[in-house]
Amino acid sequence: MKIAIIEAENRELWDEFVTSHKESNFLQSWDFYEFHASRGNQITRRIAINEKGNIIGAYAGVVETAKRGRHLAIAGGPIIDWHCQELVDKIFEDIKNEGKRLKCVFVRLRPQLELSEKSLKLMKEHGFIKAPMYLSVEYAGILNLEKTESEILAGASQGFRRKLRKAEKNDIEIEVSNDPKVMKDFCELEAKHAERQGYVPFSKSFLTKQFEAFAKNNEVLMYTAKKDGEILAMNFMIFYGPEASYHYGVSSDLGTKYSGAPLMHLKAMEEARRRGIKRYNLWGIVGQDETSHRFYGVSEFKRSFGCEELKYTPAHDFVINKAKYKLTKLIETARKRHRHV
Repeated sequence: MKIAIIEAENRELWDEFVTSHKESNFLQSWDFYEFHASRGNQITRRIAINEKGNIIGAYAGVVETAKRGRHLAIAGGPIIDWHCQELVDKIFEDIKNEGKRLKCVFVRLRPQLELSEKSLKLMKEHGFIKAPMYLSVEYAGILNLEKTESEILAGASQGFRRKLRKAEKNDIEIEVSNDPKVMKDFCELEAKHAERQGYVPFSKSFLTKQFEAFAKNNEVLMYTAKKDGEILAMNFMIFYGPEASYHYGVSSDLGTKYSGAPLMHLKAMEEARRRGIKRYNLWGIVGQDETSHRFYGVSEFKRSFGCEELKYTPAHDFVINKAKYKLTKLIETARKRHRHV
């Protein structure tokens, strides 16, 4: 088969191809890289085409100019038929060449590929090594939206159903918006949430530019839970292709008391079904034995939905500059230990 790999130039063709794959999500959407570009970052979007000019593979990446080493980050990609060895080989070779062309120290890849011995062997065969730090979510909680709401609630924990009844009893209102102005409230709430939880919040610019990029094509909604006009919690939801993604969520002290989160998620699931979406991704969870992990509490909340657990092949690096990469490993290993992640 004759395969050519070129720069992508057409948004509609890109998204049509990516969303035709059931495993895809917003990490390889066109608009996610519009967001990266809006922040002044260099991006690459590459497509593999056959002799008929049809797209048969795609991947997008962003150049991160971090202190730990300039690198090309490719999260959730490439989107390809993993059974076609010739295509896989061509795509991996192109990814390496892009990293070199963009003068990177390394390429970090977290493929949209379920973890298995075969997937780990594949990465090794193409010269990639296990990364010292994650790239996007590697362990996720998934809900099947082909189930009815009643079926999902039947599979949820008693604690989750109790919180839902509590929220309904407390007359919590859910507001929905795709107006970027809503990010002002979200960022203010996130700052308070970060102070309570002891983490560094994202900047207002970072979050707002993301929301704006997805809002242009109706791919994002903000859900806000309120009681007596006061904000309890907010969920930043992305709807792309076959998946609805719980991207970010923040809450106040009152949000914990009145349990606004379950209602927001049920509303988002209703919207996802209306759009024909089959999968609800709660995103990052950690192992039930990782009680010291800073995401342990939120992971147990996500498990209370009765979600299926999916492990992606973890981030792997292709090293281009070995000397500089040694510093990357030292910095990231120390950072991972310090952050308890």
